[in-house]
Amino acid sequence: MLKYLLKRLLDVIPVMFVVGMIVFFLMHLLPGNPAAMMLGPEATLEEIEALSEKMGLNRPIPVQFAEWISNILTGDLGTSIFFQGQAVSKVVYEHFQATLLLTLLGLFLAVSIGLAVGVIAAVFHNRLIDRIVMVITSLGVAIPNFWLGLMLALIFSIMLPILPPAGYKPLSAGIKECLKYLILPAVALAFGQASLLARMTRANMLEVLQNDYIRTARAKGLSEFKVIFKHGLKNALIPTLTVIGLSFANLMGGAVVTEQIFNIPGIGRLLVKSVFNRDYPVIEGIVLYIAAAWVIINLIVDLLYCLLDPRIKY
Repeated sequence: MLKYLLKRLLDVIPVMFVVGMIVFFLMHLLPGNPAAMMLGPEATLEEIEALSEKMGLNRPIPVQFAEWISNILTGDLGTSIFFQGQAVSKVVYEHFQATLLLTLLGLFLAVSIGLAVGVIAAVFHNRLIDRIVMVITSLGVAIPNFWLGLMLALIFSIMLPILPPAGYKPLSAGIKECLKYLILPAVALAFGQASLLARMTRANMLEVLQNDYIRTARAKGLSEFKVIFKHGLKNALIPTLTVIGLSFANLMGGAVVTEQIFNIPGIGRLLVKSVFNRDYPVIEGIVLYIAAAWVIINLIVDLLYCLLDPRIKY
C-alpha cells in the first residue's frame, strides 16, 4: 500500500505539469491585452506598450512559461495583475473557503440523500416508492442546477421569506449564519448528483441482493438491517464510490454558475472575473488548484477501495 501511495504521489508531478502547460498556452492565445484592459479605452499605444513591457507580457511566450514554471517550483504562483499586485496564492485562498464549504455541503447532501434513497428504492423494488424515486431522480438528472437555484430562491426567499436569496457569510460569523446562506445553493448543486447516486446505488444494490451470500446471511437468521447495510451496501459501495469521487469534481464545476446566481465570492466568480480581465496568473493558479483537488480525490477514492474490499491488491 505504501509503495502504491508513493507511486501515485509521484504521478501527480507530470499530470500537474501537463495541466499547467495547457492552461498557460491557452490563456495566452485568448484575444485581448491585460495592459490595455487595465489602462482603459482611452490609453495610448505607447502607454500600453510601456505597461506590457513592465509586466513582462512582451517577452516570448516560451520564456514566460519557463519563468512561470521555475517560480512554481519555489512555491510562487505569481502576482495577480488586477488585484493590486497581490500574490496569486493569497487571492485564491481568500476565495477558496466559500467554494470549499459550498462543495462539501453539497457533497454531504448528495451522498447522504443519494445513498439512503437508492437503498430504499432497491429494498422496495418494483413497488410504489421505487417508482416514485425513479421519477424524481430522472427529473433530478435532467434539471439544470442554475434553474433549480433560481426556483429555490424564488420559493424560499421571495414567496416564503425563510432564507436569504443571495450573499455569503464566512465561518467566522458563526456556523448558523454561514449555513443560512449556503443551504439553497448547496441544495441546487446536490439535487442532480444525489439523483445520479441514488440511481447508481439502486442498480448496484439490486445486483448485490441477488448474490448467494445474501441468501446465506438471511438463512442464518441475520436481521434484515444487517443483511442490507453490512453485507449488501458495503459491497454495492465499491462501484458507487467512483461516482462519489466524480460528484465532488462536478460539484466544484457546477459551483461556477451557482456562485454567480447566489452572489457567493468563491473560486467560480473569481475565475469568471479573471477571464474577463485577462488576469493570466490567477486563472492559471485556480486551474492548478482544481487539478490538484481532482488528483487528491482520485487518490482518496483508490485508497477507500482497499478499505471496502480487502481483496483488492495494488
